[in-house]
Formats: sequence, structure tokens, C-alpha cells
Amino acid sequence: MIDDLYSARILRLAAEMPHAGRLAAPGGTGERVAKLCGSRAVVDVVLNGDRIADFAQEVKACALGQAAAGVLGQSVIGATVDELEQARDAMVAMLKSGGDGPVGRFEGLRALKQVADYPARHASTLVAVEATLDAVREAQRKTSRTPIAGAA
Repeated sequence: MIDDLYSARILRLAAEMPHAGRLAAPGGTGERVAKLCGSRAVVDVVLNGDRIADFAQEVKACALGQAAAGVLGQSVIGATVDELEQARDAMVAMLKSGGDGPVGRFEGLRALKQVADYPARHASTLVAVEATLDAVREAQRKTSRTPIAGAA
């Protein structure tokens, strides 16, 4: 039953996490912790307009959280903020209400569809995506407060 959840594909994604670590000069940083299990993700981003130009993640999570972070790391650079938000919304719908899951660049997150049957695992599966959106929001706030050159 639960052994089916940890398929070879999930374990491979968990082991292959691109962009592990932290950025030296992030535009924004986000952190999320899944309270039930303690899975944690700290994500740094740099935005170029509405696109993610640079990304790093430090994830300490179960194999499901690590797998989601692996897919995220493969796909996030170059993504727009809207694409990331749509992927998160589709992932939540997939886990909680039988949705098909993300499409496009984040379609790999569909590998986690069977997590829907394990509500206690939902938060750990979402931790890296939510931390990334928090980092994006912080970067956007910082950018909107940046004074315009030459403005008095």
C-alpha cells in the first residue's frame, strides 16, 4: 500500500535534486515547514521581470517532498510567476480533489498523483513549491519598493 507510494520514479526524483543549496544574493527567500512531519524547504530566487532567473533550494523532507523539489528544480528557471502559481493550484487540486495535476513545464509533478490517497503527506509534497512562491512574493515586494533612478 504505502510501499506503492515510494515508486522507483519517486525515489529517483528525490535523489536528483537540481539547484541544491543557497544563492549568494537572492532577490527573495521563502521557507515552509510541514508541521505534521517537519519537512522543510528554504528557497532563494532571483526574478527578471515576472520570470525566475535563478533559483536554489535547501530541502530536508521525506522522499515525496524531495521528489517534488526535484521536479521543481528541473523546471523552474525561466518559468513565469503565473506558471508557478498555476502549477501549485493544479497540484493542490490533484492532491485534494481528484484533479489531473500540472501541465506544461511542471507536468512532472503528476508523478506524485498517488499522494492524494495519503492526506498526511500533502503538506510535505507541497513544501518546496510553496516556499518558492513565498520567495517570489518577497522578491516582488522588494522590487516594488526599489526607488526609480532619478526620482525625487
